[in-house]
Amino acid sequence: MRENPFNKYLTKEDKLQHRIISYLKYQYPRVLYTHVPNEGKRSVFERYKFKYLGAKAGVPDLLIFKPNKTYCGLALELKVGYNKPTKLQKEWLKNLEDNNWLALCLNNYEEIVETIDKYLKNV
Repeated sequence: MRENPFNKYLTKEDKLQHRIISYLKYQYPRVLYTHVPNEGKRSVFERYKFKYLGAKAGVPDLLIFKPNKTYCGLALELKVGYNKPTKLQKEWLKNLEDNNWLALCLNNYEEIVETIDKYLKNV
């Protein structure tokens, strides 16, 4: 089988997120979640339209819309290696926490899976 020619454009963070999404699809097929597509380069018009339609910078990468016994939802900002969240990402995580979401920045596949499992088993 031939490799997809677009794979060369995927970052380590993209690949981590794909692993997490694949895990969610397989392990929790009925859980509602989404990736927030804030990354990437956009034309001047696309940036204008994005803001015009209400997009916000800093929204975490993955939102899981499943309340449990403690929280309204789970928000994960995914990083790889020593990457750190931006100021806007930190603000979003704090604002989500203030609105009763479990909001975390994580950079390790096993820790992310453990966090998702623990969160979703506390229903």
